[in-house]
Amino acid sequence: MKIADIDLGEYPVVLAPMEDVTDQAFRLLCKEFGASLTYSEFVSADALIRNVNRSIEKIKIDESERPVAVQIYGRDVDSMVKAAKIVEAEARPDILDINFGCPVKKVAGKGAGAGMLKDVPLLLDITRAVVESVSIPVTVKTRLGWDCDDLKTPNRLSDQRPFIVELAERLQDCGIKALTLHGRTRSQMYQGTADWTLIGEVKNNPYMTIPIIGNGDITSAEDAREAFTKYHVDAVMIGRATFGQPWLFKDVREYLDHGKHDDNMTLDWKLETLKKQIRKSVEYSLREDNALKERKRTELGGIIHVRRHLANSPLFKGIPDFRQTRISILKAETQEELFRLLDEARQKIEESGHTA
Repeated sequence: MKIADIDLGEYPVVLAPMEDVTDQAFRLLCKEFGASLTYSEFVSADALIRNVNRSIEKIKIDESERPVAVQIYGRDVDSMVKAAKIVEAEARPDILDINFGCPVKKVAGKGAGAGMLKDVPLLLDITRAVVESVSIPVTVKTRLGWDCDDLKTPNRLSDQRPFIVELAERLQDCGIKALTLHGRTRSQMYQGTADWTLIGEVKNNPYMTIPIIGNGDITSAEDAREAFTKYHVDAVMIGRATFGQPWLFKDVREYLDHGKHDDNMTLDWKLETLKKQIRKSVEYSLREDNALKERKRTELGGIIHVRRHLANSPLFKGIPDFRQTRISILKAETQEELFRLLDEARQKIEESGHTA
């Protein structure tokens, strides 16, 4: 599958953009385990224009992680165009992605992210203008609509087809090179089950020629295979299921390519991988960017960023009395403390006979 001239191979599996999750350290780890494409955390167009250090930091790219996409969000044409040009000039990503899908109140409630689904003409104006302002491929990530009314026929765009089918056509007409669809509406947030039938309807629309990437509830290698075989998407995107198990990409890749799970990922290997993630997160946090004249960040910054991954790892699901260990992980402030807690968790797993 290709996005413009970027070849992602057969059955690409990509890392979703996630706020406070997909920093460079985590992207590099997922890339190592087989992610075909990774996305940055989403970045505010307004913050980029104001040269906010945290936002500039989010768009930094390491050459070894390519291909990589930087995602931006905003609520007006002018700021999105300016931000797109900044990203292209400063970060030089392979792909620029526009976020029309973030459902959280602080974004969607202000008209950005999924809030754009309530103003389709503006959404299309922004898309068209961003495409015309940069030379790199532009893609879009969005949801099926704002609420359940958008799933019905007729709707406000057409009296014949579901909202997302016609919206996808219009976005393609704006010149985007790929479209990612999360199978929920904004009102659903992350509740309920993702509707892959509508994702499949967009993909199987003969008018659509750009790649369609499916997103939502991909938590296993079997889920990924079903997305390709049943709904015929061009790629699958994995988000929250990567928390505490970046090795999911390794297992999915093995399953898609060879029809079997990776049996070499033992409990010890997985725990060592989590320790590696801790080290990478701290290393990234301590790195000083002289070009931006930023102060050196502390080890705690990396710990704060990674500990939510560890606390939510499915590796520990079902372990008796794990609650207190989880609380301790979320309060830890040093690498040594987290390493010790992981070793304690390993002992709990062995004592309980839990299968990781």
